[in-house]
Amino acid sequence: MSFRIDPRLPLTGEVRRILADEIGKAISHLETAREKPEQGLHKCRKRLKGVRALLRLVRSGDEPFCQTENECYKQVSALLAGPREATALIETIDRLADAYPGQSDGGGLDPVRERLVLRQHEFHAGPGLDAAINAATAACREGLERIVRLTLPDQPEQAADILAEGARATLRRAKKALDKAEARGADEDFHDLRKAAKTHSMHLSLLGRLWPTPIKARRKAVDKLGEQLGELHDVFVMRALLDAGGEPLGPPEDTKLLSKLLKRAEKDLRKSCLADAAELFGDSPKRSARKLARKARDDLAGPREDAGVPSA
Repeated sequence: MSFRIDPRLPLTGEVRRILADEIGKAISHLETAREKPEQGLHKCRKRLKGVRALLRLVRSGDEPFCQTENECYKQVSALLAGPREATALIETIDRLADAYPGQSDGGGLDPVRERLVLRQHEFHAGPGLDAAINAATAACREGLERIVRLTLPDQPEQAADILAEGARATLRRAKKALDKAEARGADEDFHDLRKAAKTHSMHLSLLGRLWPTPIKARRKAVDKLGEQLGELHDVFVMRALLDAGGEPLGPPEDTKLLSKLLKRAEKDLRKSCLADAAELFGDSPKRSARKLARKARDDLAGPREDAGVPSA
């Protein structure tokens, strides 16, 4: 099934279809996570991000439903955050070693990596992971049953305005986060920018048949920015662990190189993220939304189908 709204079909049915498909896949990935935690948890959280992005896109059409469901899946994702983060930190060490090979030769990062692997095993081997998977699965199954409560306006003009407003809200959120990141550069500003970029990327997928600009190049640029912001977020998390009491990553003699490489990576990533985000989100969100609304009205006003399988 396609993660894309078909303008030939009523909006309510399309959103219900996509929600059911994404939540169903999230449940399947949770089952995989029992045997393969790294793979299953990552894929599940990605599906849940897709669910939340869709709910944000159509929120103005049924705000009580979308707000409640978004909060539900936010909590589900939080249940799975610890085990997934443990894997992401190991990936961060490996990226640092690849990015600065001359600096990390001689196994300077190995002691920290070994501690992170042990930390990951503790997350995966304990009863907490099964409990989190069970709770997440139950919440997702309940969410599937609630999908029928969603009701959106299906008239073309109203549907177009709902989609345009949802896209505009995310663009506005990204612009606000970018302005803050440029002005003060706090960790949370880049984190907000990352979340907005990820949501916008999914909106581009959902609106692939309605977006008024050349979409392939924009999607590629947004995904690249999202990856860089994700790497920067992992650097922030690693730095926080490095500064935490109790030396969870080891004594200073084991973490000296890591501290040095984190500073270099953070400087490089901040610079590239700000430059790329300015290219993507420097335009007026209101102007972009107006273009989308006009294009969506034209497309949604075309021949409609009451049933049938949408094309991929």
